[in-house]
Parts: sequence; structure tokens; C-alpha cells
Amino acid sequence: MITSIYPVLMSTDVAATAAFFRDAFALETAFESDWYVSLRSGAFELAVLESTHETIPAGHRTPAGGVLVNIEVEDVDAEYERLVTRGGAPVALDLRSETFGQRHVILVAPGGVLVDVIQPIPVTGDV
Repeated sequence: MITSIYPVLMSTDVAATAAFFRDAFALETAFESDWYVSLRSGAFELAVLESTHETIPAGHRTPAGGVLVNIEVEDVDAEYERLVTRGGAPVALDLRSETFGQRHVILVAPGGVLVDVIQPIPVTGDV
């Protein structure tokens, strides 16, 4: 029986990556060392791991790439104001509404991981 599934982002700067998610999304630290940080919000968890740590098999010790972390929120416009307008978070895709049912902005976390901050909205076109 599965008791938990969560992503672990391999990073070259664990502290900066963890701080980004902690600060931007009010995640709480469940465990922290210099090479691994576990963050939580209720039942949701995200971890950050030093990409060169010995627990990663040789040949696979590279930072996360091609990763998109989705975070659904109640009000993406308010999050945009807080994170981008006032907070200066780097944006990969500016705030917009999609016909397939989401309003979102894609941010760039330390290390280049993309964070899609999403508010579900009614579908207005082809999916």
C-alpha cells in the first residue's frame, strides 16, 4: 500500500531552491539538512536534494531539468501580484487565461525548474 508520493527536485543550491518554495508558497520545513530539505503544506510535500549527493547513483547526479511543478491556487491574480509584481519572481510565461480551463503564470525557480501557478477556470474552447 502506498503511503506517500512526492517529487524530489535535484538541485545545485538546496538552500536557495528550498527558500524559494518556502517563501513563495508558505511551505513548512518538515526536515532539513545541508543536502536535503523536505517541505510540506498539509498533505502536499516537495523535497529538494543536492544533485551530487552520494545517495544518487553515479551517472545520474545532475540537477533537475525539464521539470514543471504545478501549484493550484484559489486566486492566481493575487499570487501574481504578490510573487511577480511586488516580489520580483522571474517569469517564463506571463499571466494568461487558457481556453482549456486554466489561468496561470509560469515562474522560474532557482536552478531553472519551472513552477506553473494555476487557477482552474471554466473551459471556453477546445481542450
